[in-house]
Amino acid sequence: MTTFRSFQSAWWLPGGHLQTIWPSVLRAPGALALRRERYELPDGDFIDLDWVGEGDGPIVVVLHGLGGSSDSHYVRGVLRACVAQGWRGVLMYFRGASEEPNRLPRSYHSGDTGDLNTLIGELRRREPATKLAVIGYSLGGNVLLKWLGELGDRAPIDAAVAVSVPFDLAATVTRLDLGFARVYQQRLLRCLKWSTARKLTRMRLPVDAAGLAAIRTLREFDQRLTAPLHGFRDADDYYSRATCRPYLQHIVRPTLIVHAVDDPFMTPQVIPAVAELSSALRLELSSRGGHVGFVSGPPWRPQYWLEARIIDYLTAMLSC
Repeated sequence: MTTFRSFQSAWWLPGGHLQTIWPSVLRAPGALALRRERYELPDGDFIDLDWVGEGDGPIVVVLHGLGGSSDSHYVRGVLRACVAQGWRGVLMYFRGASEEPNRLPRSYHSGDTGDLNTLIGELRRREPATKLAVIGYSLGGNVLLKWLGELGDRAPIDAAVAVSVPFDLAATVTRLDLGFARVYQQRLLRCLKWSTARKLTRMRLPVDAAGLAAIRTLREFDQRLTAPLHGFRDADDYYSRATCRPYLQHIVRPTLIVHAVDDPFMTPQVIPAVAELSSALRLELSSRGGHVGFVSGPPWRPQYWLEARIIDYLTAMLSC
């Protein structure tokens, strides 16, 4: 089902770019007491987890976007909101995305659902009766939706939310190499280069330091590193096989997708049609909101509508 939400964009943040940039740069981080857990993976690598909240309430797993962390405005905001509900929240750092480089040459990518599947299995083993939900942002939203579609009715969670998802990876990478969107591309590329450069001091990769420095676009990075490190023929093969769009019809668990038509990371053409959605999916579109933005209210008291909408949805799903 697709609906248009009555999200009212802040008058002082009228376009997709301002909605995207303002909370990322100027939102106050706020206090958040995190507990770090290192989870060892079956292949000898690890992922780091940042936990918040106490007690035995529902667990909400958060999947960050490319270059995201517990310092990202959207991560901190939703984790604080979870604590306010009496829930436990946990940010799952994708492999190689936390402060310490992961042990293997491979890292993470938009279609890598294996580590999420392993973590959810572990949480179910620890607390089989606990309500469990997952929230994915941007790249993390693509991973989440692909995983849900892969498993269908075997997905061992109660509900999910995906935000600002790049439904067509090839089209998104193309869009990010045009006009002002190149600013976002360069920021994302810096994150990828930084994490890769750390690993170059410890192991051999498909490019050396000079080759890494010469990479200018996300597509080139995916061609030279993401594809060969993760078993794809080339960047186009990666985009085709990793995108979540073909999996949407197979999702069974109740899932909310929040998306803005003016998201500057992609064009409106990537938004899936109703026929591509399963009956378990609720796609809520707003004409404005940017990429993981959705800021309303006056400049002296901005309101983060996105978090409120996520909590409202999960409250209804987790109380069933």
